[in-house]
Amino acid sequence: VQLVESGGGSVQVGWSLTLSCVASGDTIGRYCMGWFRQIPDREREGVAGIESDGSTSYADSVKGRFTISQDSDNNTVYLQMNNLKSEDTAMYYCAAATGSCPAYLPGATWYNYWGQGTQVTVS
Repeated sequence: VQLVESGGGSVQVGWSLTLSCVASGDTIGRYCMGWFRQIPDREREGVAGIESDGSTSYADSVKGRFTISQDSDNNTVYLQMNNLKSEDTAMYYCAAATGSCPAYLPGATWYNYWGQGTQVTVS
């Protein structure tokens, strides 16, 4: 599966953004999908995950502000980000793992496929 992210940009604190991840080559229903973010010199951090049945998991730092969703018809996963904070500034990546998601928010090593990333800057 190939993943292409879009929707990043520069916004002010408190604003919202929606990131999109369009998958091609296979259907997202066969994968555990997730969003990660990374800033320079730091580990890639899991933000949210979604199972094919729609069940979701979130990092504590984004609970109540971010929402992950999927559109099977368009083979797309979204990350709605509200009330953005300066500490949300990062490169955001979409990821896919063959099979089901675990019960917890998985780390980066769980995932087989990655997009190229989209930059989010909050100031």
